[in-house]
Amino acid sequence: MTLIQAPSPARSGLPARVAGRARAWAGPLSRQFALAVAIAVTPVLVALVVVAWLMVVSGHAAVLVAAIVAAAGILAVVGAKLLADGILGDVAAIRDGLGAVGRGERDVLIATTAHDELAQLAVAANAMIVQLQAEQVARDQSDAARRDLVAAVSHDLRTPITSLRLLADAVGDDIVHGEVRRGYLDRMGTHIDALSALIDDLFELSRLEAGDISWSLEQVPLRELVGETVEAMRVQAEAKGVSVVANVADELRPARANPEKLQRVLFNLIQNAIRHTPADGSVVVRAEPVAAGIEVEVADSGDGISASERDRVFTAFYRGGVDAARSGEGAGLGLAVSRAIVEAHGGRIWLAASEIGTRVRFSLPAGESADHRPTVQARS
Repeated sequence: MTLIQAPSPARSGLPARVAGRARAWAGPLSRQFALAVAIAVTPVLVALVVVAWLMVVSGHAAVLVAAIVAAAGILAVVGAKLLADGILGDVAAIRDGLGAVGRGERDVLIATTAHDELAQLAVAANAMIVQLQAEQVARDQSDAARRDLVAAVSHDLRTPITSLRLLADAVGDDIVHGEVRRGYLDRMGTHIDALSALIDDLFELSRLEAGDISWSLEQVPLRELVGETVEAMRVQAEAKGVSVVANVADELRPARANPEKLQRVLFNLIQNAIRHTPADGSVVVRAEPVAAGIEVEVADSGDGISASERDRVFTAFYRGGVDAARSGEGAGLGLAVSRAIVEAHGGRIWLAASEIGTRVRFSLPAGESADHRPTVQARS
């Protein structure tokens, strides 16, 4: 806790110490103002009375002097009261506003009646309230995201675990035999693989978002990496009747990246594109140089993504379209993991405008040359 206080009177001389004791004795600001007015006005009134008597003025003149002194005193008191009321009103506004913030209210605006130090204090208090409000919104969003994450993970764990239990019970009770038993075991293996992939993706995503990164960055020739990834995905694409092609120029500079993580991004994007592309459709992987480095694109000829879903496709566990009810294939982590990997490389990922299908693009820093591949440590 940081303690901020007014300068100590002990370091400011005798007058300051006396003033401090007087303020402590007076108490509230209203009494302090009254004391200050009395201290300022009383010597003037006493001086006027003394001068008048020393001049041995006539009775008529003495009455006139007394009236002038009384009027001056009344005007001083009234003026001081008006000034004090304005200052006290501003102090009360700031006090009440900060009290409301202390009770948890965030829709608070403190307004003062003058343009002085109290107004500056109100401006600083309002800025603090705005910051607290933004932090509250961020906390609410974080809590909502955490609840959604727990619900999504619970769903994606419950379904295969329930199936595994039923299959294991059937096999353990010798209800099934022969080919049926082997089929059940194969299905159990499939569910186990799905659970393993989900856990790996969750672990990877949590590490990336926490900044826990220890990759080696290399000069990666994209033509070779893209070609290798496309060939690996070709069997899956042909099984669905979708063509997958790579379009990377020979003279493209290498990317400064981790090849395994970059290939994982490509796998995720190509697999997602194949999944959402109908038979006889196509998926094209492109890479091209840009001023800031290199941009890679995975474009498909599917149904595309609606405008209402474009801002959420890179959110963990979000599935749009017909998969919104979480009944489709995959856990909805592929694009979220891809976003985290690309951003960890210093790039960004987005949906490019497209009249047909979906175009996912991401940027990478360019390396030096295809022949020189120094290894450096990624910053965490």
